[in-house]
Amino acid sequence: MTTHSNDQTFPAHSPAHPIAVVILAAGKGTRMKSYLHKVLHPIAGRPMLLHLIASAAALNPARTVVVTGAGREQVEAAVAPLGIATALQAEQLGTGHAVAQARAALAGFKGDVLILYGDVPLVTATTMQRMIDRLHGDDMPAVVVLGFRPADPGAYGRVIADAAGRMDRIVEFKDASEAERAVTLCNSGLMAVRATDLFALLDRLGNDNAAGEYYLTDIVGLAGAAGRSAAVIETGADEVAGVNSRGELAGVEGAWQAMRRAQAMAAGATLIAPDTVWFAHDTVLGRDVVIEPNVVFGPGARIEDGATIHAFSHVEGASVGKGANVGPFARLRLGADLRADAKVGNFVEIKKAIIGEGAKVSHLTYIGDADIGAGANIGAGTITCNYDGYFKYRTVVGEGAFIGSNAALVAPVTIGAGAIVAAGSVVTQNVEADALALVRPPQIAKPGWAARFRDKMTARKAAR
Repeated sequence: MTTHSNDQTFPAHSPAHPIAVVILAAGKGTRMKSYLHKVLHPIAGRPMLLHLIASAAALNPARTVVVTGAGREQVEAAVAPLGIATALQAEQLGTGHAVAQARAALAGFKGDVLILYGDVPLVTATTMQRMIDRLHGDDMPAVVVLGFRPADPGAYGRVIADAAGRMDRIVEFKDASEAERAVTLCNSGLMAVRATDLFALLDRLGNDNAAGEYYLTDIVGLAGAAGRSAAVIETGADEVAGVNSRGELAGVEGAWQAMRRAQAMAAGATLIAPDTVWFAHDTVLGRDVVIEPNVVFGPGARIEDGATIHAFSHVEGASVGKGANVGPFARLRLGADLRADAKVGNFVEIKKAIIGEGAKVSHLTYIGDADIGAGANIGAGTITCNYDGYFKYRTVVGEGAFIGSNAALVAPVTIGAGAIVAAGSVVTQNVEADALALVRPPQIAKPGWAARFRDKMTARKAAR
């Protein structure tokens, strides 16, 4: 099996060289026009902030701090289950001021600090590790900046550095000269700094600039003025794409999905029309899985080797066993568990149900809160009536049982192994193994009744 990650491992950082992560998430995000905090908008079914935290966690940080501001309650609620500390930036006075708010949370910390942004969610642990490694290069720079070269540098801050990556300064676009604006190497905002250097440099920041803010980027120049070097390493523009609007969110989602599709195919899955398949952040695929067009995976989907997911199916919180067959137009919901070689066909919905090995649920059926035995056959239009308006109940269908079309199995009820339930039956009592359950009124035929009825109603209508 493979996941969306690259499964890389990173060294456990020794107590002598621990890592702390500071994530800035204090911005208002007004361009999103949303009641939801910007960094909590999802990518592949997971808030972008949690994507970033998960990547940073691969480096085993000693401390992680999220700097909050507007909408702090939402952010604090999102990170609290992870045991992550927060620090409040009550006034929006710039990125340098924001990082300074983490001082108390990092009290006594003597290691390396990674500064990340909650709205730049695709930065990989590999790139983070490269930043730390560069911080410990032979020249021991005081600051390492992550740079990139976008197709359109636009209003990004420019990194002024030599060919070897030794930096002179970072210039915000609004403060840059024409010559500086011609530079194509741009500042992503991400940095690595030793804690002992970081707060000493932050204490010297001023706000004599066009925006009247305390720029984090100014610590590069301050380090140089103190006789310390700064360095830049580069990464691709896609990895440091930021999200400030719904359009940019869609763009980052698209980039993530494209990467995930490529990983899936490289790992041995067949995607018939890759651009139409949408993965969740934790989708797990086995080898020789075939995914047809327009399939959507929600969080919690696990597809084992050799399974096929046919077109227009939706799979979330579900497990699909080896060689199983799903769809087209099927929906697997939370707790659906298809065992090896099971079949779930068109317009079938499965929820909190085990579909046993080789069992078939082929057409127009709802199976919820149920255990379907190996080799059982569930006929078209069958439903498990699992809810009485107050509580849910379970249906059990034994191995090799046959449920005829349009049967209603009123839970709690058990159909024994090898039993047959006749089409159209409403089953409210258990059926023993190998028995026939026939629950429907006898068919009555009244010759000529239909013709007499039509004549009567036609005459009545004509008389009006």
